[in-house]
Amino acid sequence: MGSGGAAPEKARSTLAIHGLRGAVAGKEILRGIDLEVSSGEVHAVMGPNGAGKSTLSAIVMGKPGYEVLGGSVTFDGHDVLALPTWERAALGLHLVLQYPIEVPGVALDDVLREALAARGSGTDGVDALLGEEAARIGLEERLLHRSLNVDLSGGEKKRMETLQLAVLRPRIAVLDELDSGLDIDALRACARRIEAATQPSADGEPGLGVLAITHYNRLLAELRPDRVHILVRGRIVESGGPELADELEAGGYAAFSADGVDDVASADHPRPRPTPGSLDELFTT
Repeated sequence: MGSGGAAPEKARSTLAIHGLRGAVAGKEILRGIDLEVSSGEVHAVMGPNGAGKSTLSAIVMGKPGYEVLGGSVTFDGHDVLALPTWERAALGLHLVLQYPIEVPGVALDDVLREALAARGSGTDGVDALLGEEAARIGLEERLLHRSLNVDLSGGEKKRMETLQLAVLRPRIAVLDELDSGLDIDALRACARRIEAATQPSADGEPGLGVLAITHYNRLLAELRPDRVHILVRGRIVESGGPELADELEAGGYAAFSADGVDDVASADHPRPRPTPGSLDELFTT
């Protein structure tokens, strides 16, 4: 038999969330979430403001100020909830922030070199890879060597987030409203790059698994979901195929709740306050 062709695919990864309950400032927000996302799959979580979507991403990645009341989150057999955030990232979990923050004095290329080294990956050829990925998503290469996200537009910040994901090649990515603040061109560029990452690579690595949190169907026109989950008042009330997003677009969230669904007031959906100047601010959404 010849030795040509693609390399055999390596083991797939799975992020498993079972019975997850979580609170902020003493108020229960998540009331029992069950989800499993594996390599190469795209799962979309849709819901109104205050439903608990960002709380879900925060707890999965270990944002300070969120309390786990019950349930489990595992990643390839590892107890995620018992790990600090950096160890979750080193395992292969990645969060694309809804509101990327500015980090004066720290350039993106330096951040990625340190992150790759911490994962035991080589850094040879990083400059070429960064240039290639920047061109692929329409990001000006000069921005790679400036302070991270400083004085960038919303679209440029989201392209930066997408570039980091592409270079670090995590196994499972949580997208916390990637489409927030993006124009059509930026949304298309970012979503298409992430969609491409869900395919197996030539070296046999399985495709990226994606948990995409969003309000709207427009992201899913480019990042095609395998499953769609409707999150209302801390619970997944409906799951289905991609057609469920179309149904939601047509009828709104009221169709998925017996008493209708209104956005939860901010006072009823508290968010922890980070300590000014601390690393907690990296996770503020």
